[in-house]
Amino acid sequence: QLQLVESGGGLVQPGGSLRLSCAASGFTLDYYAIGWIRQAPGKEREGVSCISSSGGSTNYADSVKGRFSISRNNAKNTVYLQMNSLKPEDTAVYYCAAQKGESWYVPDLGSFEYDYWGQGTQVTVSS
Repeated sequence: QLQLVESGGGLVQPGGSLRLSCAASGFTLDYYAIGWIRQAPGKEREGVSCISSSGGSTNYADSVKGRFSISRNNAKNTVYLQMNSLKPEDTAVYYCAAQKGESWYVPDLGSFEYDYWGQGTQVTVSS
């Protein structure tokens, strides 16, 4: 069964940090760009960050630039999203998604045209 599984979400105070993981099973992420997308209640989904299959190219939403960092370890078939200086407005369900592409390819943050999606992990930033 081909699937992506997110983990690492939880409740954190403003200013705190979390690291989300996105692990693939049933297929290798070596040929897939990965995106992190979030959706807060009552809001449209928002592309947060993407990384190419090689890891050499990344992009970030303006709202998280300088605070979030995306990385990948293809040997572990896992992609990470390090989130620092968290704010209450970062509260959302975070999804990872995979799109097959060239090693340099980074999906547009607003496209959402992914081949596989995870089930999501809740991140709540509150005091």
